Amino acid sequence: MSAPPPRTPSATFRPHFTLSVLYLAFFFLAYSLLLVAPELSDVVRPASPEDEEVMKQAAAAATQGVVASRLPWALALAFATLYLGVRQRLLPGMRRPDPR
Repeated sequence: MSAPPPRTPSATFRPHFTLSVLYLAFFFLAYSLLLVAPELSDVVRPASPEDEEVMKQAAAAATQGVVASRLPWALALAFATLYLGVRQRLLPGMRRPDPR
């Protein structure tokens, strides 16, 4: 009798790339909101409907002035957070099994 053929380990789905893109998008959105929110907090809710158009213009002007200079910082912080999270094994789904 011959030995049974060796079993190959079944393939497991490990979505590391997909999860890293989702984590990067989440961190980028979170840092973007944190960096732009202080400028947008200066725009106050209007007291009357006539002031709503003025508020929208003020919010657009504040956003345009701030976004161009702070979004690269948000992207850099998102990459740094993702790198540290993967390196320190803190992000769920990004942990590789320990080779034993």
